[in-house]
Amino acid sequence: MQKAGIILVASGALIVIGLILLAVGNQIILEGVYQGNGKISANQDLIISGEFNSEESPIGISAVQVMEFKGNRISAKILDPFDNEIVSKNVDEETIEEEFDIFETGEYKLIIQSDSSEETQVFGAIGPLPDAGKKSLSFVSAYILIIGMVGLVGSGIYRIKSRKKSV
Repeated sequence: MQKAGIILVASGALIVIGLILLAVGNQIILEGVYQGNGKISANQDLIISGEFNSEESPIGISAVQVMEFKGNRISAKILDPFDNEIVSKNVDEETIEEEFDIFETGEYKLIIQSDSSEETQVFGAIGPLPDAGKKSLSFVSAYILIIGMVGLVGSGIYRIKSRKKSV
């Protein structure tokens, strides 16, 4: 019975550590990401802008999520610091992601537009592509969580088996 208690405590600790790492990892990954949400229509665009340094990160990423996607014609484009369009994409599903090159340091803009008179709620984000180290932190936290949960299940199975033996 004592072994099961130790496994249970260790599994619980792993789950807590995994959750903390998950929260910290998400915070680190989202650092430097500019986000915005709002309603768009033919008369109203959503513009999200952010400062990028081409020396720190040569690749940027943008994401657009349409709440209650109804097949409206929605487009997203990215402008460089000189207001040149470097990426343009039609939003043909609920969520899209697009990578783009950061050639110049300065303010980049994500512009989400619609040609529909009906208002549509959208969420957008633009930021530098996270490096491999930042991404790996989220994988490590997920693995720790899984190991903790497997230990929790294993502890329960061990307790059930040890009770059957004592009966």
